[in-house]
Amino acid sequence: MVELIHHELRLCADPSRVVVRPFHLAWQASGPDLDRVQRLAQEILALDARTVRAELSVVMHDFVGRHWQLEKVFDERYAEIEPKLGLHGQAVKRETRRLIGAYFCHEYSYAAAALMNPSVVHHPDQSGLPDGSVRIILSLRAVGEGHISTIAFREGIIAPGHSLTLLPQPSFATAAMLGKHRSDQPVDTLSLYRHREATLSGTVIFPITEAQRNGLEDLRLVQFTRDSGKSEWIGTYTAYSGYDIGSELLRTRDFRDFTLTPIKGEAARNKGMALFPRKVDGKYLMIGRQDGKNLYLLRSDTLDCWDGGGELLLEPKYPWELVQIGNCGAPIELDEGWLVLTHGVGAMRKYAIGAALLDKADPSRVIGRTPNPILSAADEDREGYVPNVVYTCGAIQVGDDLFLPYGVADSSVCFAFVAISDILAAMV
Repeated sequence: MVELIHHELRLCADPSRVVVRPFHLAWQASGPDLDRVQRLAQEILALDARTVRAELSVVMHDFVGRHWQLEKVFDERYAEIEPKLGLHGQAVKRETRRLIGAYFCHEYSYAAAALMNPSVVHHPDQSGLPDGSVRIILSLRAVGEGHISTIAFREGIIAPGHSLTLLPQPSFATAAMLGKHRSDQPVDTLSLYRHREATLSGTVIFPITEAQRNGLEDLRLVQFTRDSGKSEWIGTYTAYSGYDIGSELLRTRDFRDFTLTPIKGEAARNKGMALFPRKVDGKYLMIGRQDGKNLYLLRSDTLDCWDGGGELLLEPKYPWELVQIGNCGAPIELDEGWLVLTHGVGAMRKYAIGAALLDKADPSRVIGRTPNPILSAADEDREGYVPNVVYTCGAIQVGDDLFLPYGVADSSVCFAFVAISDILAAMV
């Protein structure tokens, strides 16, 4: 029997967490929308100086206490849209620029609807901790107005005795900002950064491209160790345009600077890809669900291109997973093999979490799997935005335990510890 130790902490949707976002009126504006943008700018430019000061004062009074460096945000937004305004070199006073920037921004409650589907990795900074403690980073799928998904983060510390403490969120949340494209990057790669004075726990990554427009979904983070022994943190996620999906990569070495890159190849048309934490036999490996039902092992020579359908790894076998199975994050390397958390869907579309063990030298060989779930939707955790769902995008080993953050009913996030030996003992 697998016994979970549930932590009392629960993270829930919070409408009070707001950031300033570009107003979509001018997001990639063209055609009739561009005409509307330019007309609005001309109407603001036509205001006299006294009206501009009065209107800007109202905006600052309403919002300066809710956002960090708001005037700078308006300045940056104006600079971003200025080429679309049709000004033809016209000089614009600073207060008017800021008011125009304000008209092309809006306040967005990024976690008003749901907080779900977490993953977790070890923090790059493990200094200054007592023995047995580890610093962690959680990624969270936050859902706001329009069911748009974003990536949020929380930092925390796990201490002996199954103690979990999350660092407090700052009063102000800030959106990661678009940086300059480097010449050595692929053309379709985006560079993002968080402000040097902003904390990671207050940083949100929003959709930027048209392919991402309706959401960045289910980031599966992993600490990837290169052949040199150096680490970087890589996450696979689903970009959703509102019509199409595609898999993309988030990469960072310090959680200050990030790159977002679409994955090419046949496998990238599917959701739920999870990267192994190192190469095996000189190849990058992923686990993915290529046919909507089964799990496959994928191999590639490069991180950003995954061709072919992969090798069939696991099929639904037990009643709790007969509809479909999928992975629940990056495989975890143990002495015994690669531990893979899986999710299964059974009758009444009830989700549950199980596990499988793959051979360390040959991950295509399944050593064992749990015939019963490790975790399923309990009576008290069935209700929410999508009932009867428990789901995770990644766990980590902490000592002899697995630390498992998981989403409940696509609405909130809970935390549990489970002995790895119990999981392995439960496998057949």
